[in-house]
Amino acid sequence: MRRILLTAATTTAALTLAACGTSEPAAESSEKPSEAISLTDSTGAKVELDGPATKVIATEWNEVESLITLGVDPVGVADVKGYKTWDSAVPLKNEPKDIGTRGEPSMDTIAALAPDLIVASSDLPDAAVKQLRKVAPVLEVQSADATDQVGQMLENLDLIAKATGTTEQARAARDAFEAKVAEGKKALADAGLAGKGIAFADGYVTSNQVSLRPYTSGSLIGNVNEQLGLKNAWTVKGDAAYGLGTTDVEGLTDLPKDVRFAYIGNDEDEGSTPFTGALAKNAVWTSLPFVKAGDVHRLPDGIWMFGGPRSMEAYIDALVDALTK
Repeated sequence: MRRILLTAATTTAALTLAACGTSEPAAESSEKPSEAISLTDSTGAKVELDGPATKVIATEWNEVESLITLGVDPVGVADVKGYKTWDSAVPLKNEPKDIGTRGEPSMDTIAALAPDLIVASSDLPDAAVKQLRKVAPVLEVQSADATDQVGQMLENLDLIAKATGTTEQARAARDAFEAKVAEGKKALADAGLAGKGIAFADGYVTSNQVSLRPYTSGSLIGNVNEQLGLKNAWTVKGDAAYGLGTTDVEGLTDLPKDVRFAYIGNDEDEGSTPFTGALAKNAVWTSLPFVKAGDVHRLPDGIWMFGGPRSMEAYIDALVDALTK
């Protein structure tokens, strides 16, 4: 990985004036030099900046959310419309330039914005990252880690905070998240739900076929659910990065009869709400014990399931509200 070096030297001018055998004290410049920042990203690459980055581009939505949380308005965002659709819980405060898709950003658009930092997801192809490095310093962050999603989420926030000089904001966000977890855990325990089973999933309809994605213990949602004192009811295996599994409607019959089932869809994203659409009259779905018992909970749209601490705070509020009604 090519080391990114952006250094600048500033000097303080001193002027000695001699008059009538006396000397005036040296005059200092009113401009203070920015403090250089040196850090290591998730790939082990060294990133060096003249000072806190302010013109920042983000290639993935969780990075966008982190910037907003830290009080930094990104100048460029991948798929702005998609972000506004799926992450309205942490809305954009400005109108950033759309830099293309999350998997294939436009290099020309990014270059035209002249950013002083590009925050790039580890999901981007190496070739794309290599091109981005020709434009500006690139801070790669690990997109997900099924061994500790909450820890990875907070680590990413802290890393971006170091690059943008917003470590105090990151600390405040971490504290707020941890307080929300404690609050939600107590509320669920008070309602007699500690240790109860929860199954969170999303689903899509493609060519009239319903595909479901279980959020296992290795997912961010699954990790948060367990921190809330709930038990993840999925037995399917999730992937090593995001902790997501695959199943179909028949696979739901393996869930415990008394499980609480929750999901997030989006009416603006066609095909993302099969539980109230394609499955509404499906014999297997309607025969499931938790469906019959009314233990299916659609949480509010706009909570990004792969987001940062503020998305997870919104998720906790929504889940606690749904389960304790």
